[in-house]
Amino acid sequence: MTTATTAKHLQDTTTLHNGVAMPWLGLGVFKVEEGQELIDAVKEAIRFGYRSIDTAAIYNNEIGVGQAIREALAETPSLKREDLFITSKVWNADLGYESTLAAFETSLEKLGLEYLDLYLIHWPVKGKYKDAWRALEQLYKAGRVRAIGVSNFHVHHLEDLLKDSEIVPMVNQVELHPRLSQEELIKFSAEHRIQMEAWSPLMQGQLLDNTTLQDIAAKHGKSIAQIILRWDLQRGIVTIPKSTKAHRIAENASVFDFELSAEDMQHIDGLNQNLRVGPDPDNFNF
Repeated sequence: MTTATTAKHLQDTTTLHNGVAMPWLGLGVFKVEEGQELIDAVKEAIRFGYRSIDTAAIYNNEIGVGQAIREALAETPSLKREDLFITSKVWNADLGYESTLAAFETSLEKLGLEYLDLYLIHWPVKGKYKDAWRALEQLYKAGRVRAIGVSNFHVHHLEDLLKDSEIVPMVNQVELHPRLSQEELIKFSAEHRIQMEAWSPLMQGQLLDNTTLQDIAAKHGKSIAQIILRWDLQRGIVTIPKSTKAHRIAENASVFDFELSAEDMQHIDGLNQNLRVGPDPDNFNF
């Protein structure tokens, strides 16, 4: 099993608690609209060596992601569907047992895939996520999805879910970056063997003028984005930076040829302010 600090390659994986291998680094496509830019970005990432693509029903781009996957597979005969790790998420309006099962089928159809590698509950909608989780457990037991998990769940949401669940989530994908380091959640997840995954790892560009990060980046001859992504990896966190630009897709993946020192890590840890750029999972109304 590859551990975070020894990940040496873009295709290195962490092993989820059910034995499924999940790449440490993937491409996120949040806010990338259907169209050629999306298709080109996904194909570019796969061409560069990415094997993990993260989408969601609410992104309204599953059709384009699916098309890009088909084109990438057709253009690279040595690449097989099972070499890829594709994630999607059930949206809040579809949370519930039957409605989640139906939403899964819709996502699969749009993606043009026979199975998903990871399916997540997108947000912890009170009174709904337990029924949705039963649906995910059913999909998992039926072999329709290789791993199941949640997104934007706090510790108390996880504790509540675990009281009634048969299967412990394999993944919890949350907002996580140097201003929101999620220490409590990381500790809880480690105790329950739930793999943490970061969305918005670069805080939507809000950290690019941070002097602490600038100093560390200069020392390593790397960009601030690369420093942050490396910090994720060394903390054992799967990360999915979003980009549609070929040079940025390549840059974000070039984080396996250096290591941050313990001192570097401490300086970055010290930037935490429990500050969010996205909604608070305890206070959202969608």
